[in-house]
Amino acid sequence: MAKNLVIVESPAKVKTIKKFLGPSYEVVASNGHVRDLPKSQMGIDVEHDFEPKYITIRGKGDLLASLRREVKKADNIYLATDPDREGEAISWHLLAALKLGDTKEKKVYRISFNEITKTAVKASLKDPRELDMNLVDAQQARRVLDRMVGYEISPVLWDKVKRGLSAGRVQSAALRIVCDREEEIAAFIPEEYWSLDADFAVKGYRTPLHARFYGDAKKMEIASRQQMDEILAALERASYEVLEVKKGERIRKAPLPFTTSTMQQDAANVLNFATQKTMRIAQQLYEGVDVKGHGTIGLITYLRTDSVRISDEALASSRAYIEEHYGEKYVSQEAPAGRKKGNVQDAHEAIRPTNIALTPAMVKDSLGRDQFRLYQLIWQRYMASRMTSAVYETTAVKIGADGYVFQASASRRIFDGFQSVYDAGEEKKEINAAAAGVTTGMKLSAPELTSAQHFTQPQPHYTEASLVRTLEEDGIGRPSTYAPTITTLLARRYLIKEEKNLYVTELGEVVNNIMKKAFGTIVDVSFTANMESLLDGVADGMVDWKTIVRNFYPDLDEAVRMAEQELKEIRIADEVSDVPCDLCGRMMVIKYGPHGRFLACPGFPECKNTKPLLEKVGVPCPKCGREIVLRRTKKGRRYFGCEGNGADCDFMSWQKPSLQKCPVCGGYMVEKGNRLTCADPACGTVMNREEHGTGQK
Repeated sequence: MAKNLVIVESPAKVKTIKKFLGPSYEVVASNGHVRDLPKSQMGIDVEHDFEPKYITIRGKGDLLASLRREVKKADNIYLATDPDREGEAISWHLLAALKLGDTKEKKVYRISFNEITKTAVKASLKDPRELDMNLVDAQQARRVLDRMVGYEISPVLWDKVKRGLSAGRVQSAALRIVCDREEEIAAFIPEEYWSLDADFAVKGYRTPLHARFYGDAKKMEIASRQQMDEILAALERASYEVLEVKKGERIRKAPLPFTTSTMQQDAANVLNFATQKTMRIAQQLYEGVDVKGHGTIGLITYLRTDSVRISDEALASSRAYIEEHYGEKYVSQEAPAGRKKGNVQDAHEAIRPTNIALTPAMVKDSLGRDQFRLYQLIWQRYMASRMTSAVYETTAVKIGADGYVFQASASRRIFDGFQSVYDAGEEKKEINAAAAGVTTGMKLSAPELTSAQHFTQPQPHYTEASLVRTLEEDGIGRPSTYAPTITTLLARRYLIKEEKNLYVTELGEVVNNIMKKAFGTIVDVSFTANMESLLDGVADGMVDWKTIVRNFYPDLDEAVRMAEQELKEIRIADEVSDVPCDLCGRMMVIKYGPHGRFLACPGFPECKNTKPLLEKVGVPCPKCGREIVLRRTKKGRRYFGCEGNGADCDFMSWQKPSLQKCPVCGGYMVEKGNRLTCADPACGTVMNREEHGTGQK
């Protein structure tokens, strides 16, 4: 009997796959990559057409020796690494490290499967293939480009800021996206607006008909209290009549099944999972879980994908399941159709359960709490994607008030469709039920009017979920890179996370400014997205990977040489402060740390004294008159507070206070870009910083 060896990436898969195959198959794991570029040098031979210098990863020697022993015993070797570019490259490296290409008596095959189930694994063994060198070259190109950026630019950051920093092709572009948003928020000037709501009593209904002021013949924006008072005065004498009642129907389409990006976003929003946690748990569900009554099986399909495609077999089984458990009218006859984007890789299916009949309730006792919650989210989303749309009956009401118009909208769900399994609390109740009790021409009694002042809000701070969505929309990175990119930015302390929001640290601002000034192309979103398209071209066999590298390196090298010269004047070194060390009397120096700048004794290691750096900004505290200083939260986010530090003054502001007083209310103003705004939003005075003479409300 021929002996067969199957090599997978993860030890967790070994147990799962071994159960599917007979005694003639041995299953072993490579534990990920076995070869890579060396850490001690760039590892790319620039003089010889950018040839990578791969070496065995430190600590993998014993593993490779064990794999070689298994190879000697086998007649057929199946390379069963993950079904993506990275997995293809790992198989290629195994081929070289185990010298499998040199043997004639042993047959070497590449197999891949999108889910770890008995059917999928056995089907892959019946249909083996050769290595796809286009996929390998796409991974090589990404690895070489990322290594060039990291090893060429990082030393510049070490020299100009501090050791231990890093730059990355995708990482630096993602940092710029967050920094640009923070700059927009900091410079945002709120604008005042007002709303006017009316609640009409309708006979036969306990709840009133809720309507919102629209305008007169056309929509009106109410911009001030004065304008609002004029409208309210006119409405005191108004009579109210229903001008129009329009019935309609609204379709709420079923969601698409999960891709890596949408899974990460939903897990963040619904389960409060960090992207890294989502991927770790999804990996466990993919590789195999011991489910009571079923043994060890993979519960979901491959977790790194940007396709919403579903296999014909999965479509058939889900349709049968939905028809049996929910009824024929709930079964969608359409296959999922996502947005057509040039950078979508359609090699894999969407993320779905491997067996739709394994409901979350059936596997709950076999899973950890977080595993269950993520599996339930994936199962419900996939089920919903294969079901029909939800249908709502809508009513639009126009109410006249002596030349002014109020509008009311109502909706009532008449068919739940996909929302029977996947309804995030949306529109469960009937909205504005009293709309059913009014008809055209009906006279209404005077309503209860409620006016409210509002101010426009800036774009929200990025969260992990919204940053992942932006990276995907802008074509930056791939499903496999979203989580590690964000993790790196947090680990380097370029970003910090408070609650769900991401904020840029002082260190992140410094690094981003250097990258924008010296390496503008690297952090340019369009350039990074275009590079991803070129890498896709390599994977499709349309572009030679060396061509990309040959074109990229000279510009990078020139930018590095210029940066080494031009960035000298912004070099950030330790500065001597005017604060003596409490322990030894030396004058303390200003250093950069994970949370920004701090004071440290220059006598280290004899004297290890450190203390927070309280940078005075030259503005007296609006509350007590003492100095305003720049402070940082525990996680490193900057704010402005009184030097009293809460002992007897609790003043704080996210924006820098100004010496200029508000000419309207006399309160303090804050700096927002090149403007000054009153800190009291109810006042709303805005002035140019250069021209203090003219303010505007």
